Amino acid sequence: MDERAQPAPLGFAWQVKGADGVITRLSPIIFVIGVLLCGLSVLLILPIIADLVTGSPTLGPFVISLVITTFFGVAFLLAARQSRDFALDVRQAFILTAASWLVLSSFSALPFLGIGVDFTDAYFETVSGLTTTGSTVLTGLDTMSPGILLWRSELQWAGGVGIVVMAIVLLPFLRVGGMQLFRTESSDNSERIVPNAFSLMSWIIGIYAGLTILCALGYIATGMSTFDAICHAMTTLSTGGYSTHDASFGFFEAPAAEWIAIVFMLAGAVPFVMYIRFLQGDRAAPVRDPQAKSLVLFVVVVALITALWLVPHLHDNFGHAFRSSLFHIVSIVTTTGYATTDYTLWGPFVVGIFFMLMFVGGCAGSTAGSIKIYRHQVIFVVIRTQLLRLSGPHRVARPQYNGAPIPADVPSSVLAFIALFFVLVGLFTVALTAYGLDLVTALSASATAMANVGPGFGDVIGPAGNFQSLPAGAKWLLSFEMLLGRLEIFTLLLMLDPQFWRR
Repeated sequence: MDERAQPAPLGFAWQVKGADGVITRLSPIIFVIGVLLCGLSVLLILPIIADLVTGSPTLGPFVISLVITTFFGVAFLLAARQSRDFALDVRQAFILTAASWLVLSSFSALPFLGIGVDFTDAYFETVSGLTTTGSTVLTGLDTMSPGILLWRSELQWAGGVGIVVMAIVLLPFLRVGGMQLFRTESSDNSERIVPNAFSLMSWIIGIYAGLTILCALGYIATGMSTFDAICHAMTTLSTGGYSTHDASFGFFEAPAAEWIAIVFMLAGAVPFVMYIRFLQGDRAAPVRDPQAKSLVLFVVVVALITALWLVPHLHDNFGHAFRSSLFHIVSIVTTTGYATTDYTLWGPFVVGIFFMLMFVGGCAGSTAGSIKIYRHQVIFVVIRTQLLRLSGPHRVARPQYNGAPIPADVPSSVLAFIALFFVLVGLFTVALTAYGLDLVTALSASATAMANVGPGFGDVIGPAGNFQSLPAGAKWLLSFEMLLGRLEIFTLLLMLDPQFWRR
């Protein structure tokens, strides 16, 4: 029997009926959100411990947040507990993906409200954290309580692993933006997520936690305090970029720490499926992965070009210029957003390069945001195939990716995603100028929100500034745009389409 035709547990009618008469059961969605809220409650324990040890005044807000989040998490679980095998159809999966990010963002904002931050700023900071964007409205980080600093890092860490799970388990199944190119055993043609998805999630979480520990140990070895090392390890692997200091990564002035950050930012931006294959015995997986190879080669080449330009123009030595260029290029391409200096002072040529880098992104199935490497690769293959067909009308040219034919629906999905990506960046730019933002600030804010990068350009939101001074309306627009970018645009926009509820 189809599970959608069965009554909801405990007699609750957790379902909605579309205009076409099709009933969508909400109990699995509510159940998963309950599980996620309980997980969020567990994360709240660490900031409580940190504030207990240090005697911080933010202890109370965290305790209250824990009680509220746990209450609703348990209530959702009891109201929608699952007595049968868990499964989702397409409509349920779309609703769950959008609803979980919106609900978690609201509950995660509670600790910020407790320390006197208004709801607009609290929600912006939380969305920026969970989407691993890294844009911030908070100042005075150096004197903030350890609980708040740890909470910001935890938000990005949790958001990062959530993004990887979503990208590997859900998005290929939902065929969003060409992600069907990476269908795995977590999805099949019956349009249901099979139990193997849970095994895959266990692998992802284990690898993610292991890399985070290695990164923290590396930072400690470079001289960071244990607290700073743990917080920055979380925000490095998640490619989020939140720091415990207003000066971001520049606070440490440690070249060794920069190299550790470069390695682990890239580690977070490559496909996590590659790690799974490697650990399962495929030792050549990193060498054969087309995205990982392209990402590393790209950042090294761009860093060399930038360093060669900086040496004569800033009278810098090549070693320092290359390290600084590579650090910031990796930071932007992986959408981490760390900065050791105000790179907008390096000149228009470098600023132009860095602006374009916002639209590159890391690999599919990683914590990185933006357009993603594979979409650029698919577009290149499509363009090359079209040129071959034009030069030889009778030539048979089939686009291929990694030695296999590209599914027929992938090129159109990728083209639609990229086109909509830039259209939305433009529309949000115009909307932001209505709030009095200058064009540079509006354009870079829109681009960095959609790409989930973090800092923008200009005196206001550049690497030396933050988003605190922006009008409240602009912050809400950017919060929505960050969610759009992180949920691959279509996942969230589909909720606004009446046709979705009539399928």
